[in-house]
Amino acid sequence: MKIIKQEGKTVEEAIRAALEKLGIERENADIKVIEEGSKGLLGLIGSKNAVVEVKEKVDHVKVGIEFLKELFLKLPLEANVEVVEEETNEEQIYYNIESKDLGIIIGHRGETLDAVQYLTSLVINKNTNSYYRVILDAEGYRERRKKTLERLARKLAEKAVSTGRKVMLEPMSPQERRIIHMYLKDDPRVITYSEGKEPFRKVLIEKKETLDNE
Repeated sequence: MKIIKQEGKTVEEAIRAALEKLGIERENADIKVIEEGSKGLLGLIGSKNAVVEVKEKVDHVKVGIEFLKELFLKLPLEANVEVVEEETNEEQIYYNIESKDLGIIIGHRGETLDAVQYLTSLVINKNTNSYYRVILDAEGYRERRKKTLERLARKLAEKAVSTGRKVMLEPMSPQERRIIHMYLKDDPRVITYSEGKEPFRKVLIEKKETLDNE
């Protein structure tokens, strides 16, 4: 990131000079006034120039796209990355990938997609005071996977209720475990919790009556 420290007779003059050197507009810059400057006695003796520090604002959405494009180019995989505007806001950036190599990009139960999503989050949130939640989708995979997990959660909750025994799911990512927990949180018959250490942490579903009788 290029930073310009610029002097000028006034703050505005220093800012204009810095913006010109960076080749950016004012709305795309972070500006810090280091020294207001002063005219001195009678505008002649002891006068000081204004000093400002100007740097280009980071476009976090663009940073993510450039990282992903470079990554797929190196793999190499043909992929088109776009921002899902309706799902992107000041706290979240949502990308969608279109590719003929979706199977490779998604991986087993989304493991590769999750790994790339994690790396993208690290790149976007590096050297920033803000934090953006990054979601990486692949032609609607996230929603399809969510529905599959919800069906599984419903089926296994019924099993826990009918047998009175706790049901343990296979190890899942934090994102997928959260889907199970959220789907069953309002079911009065069962309770869900996680056990184990990453990456082998699992969700358990247990009948509430079993817990009450212990």
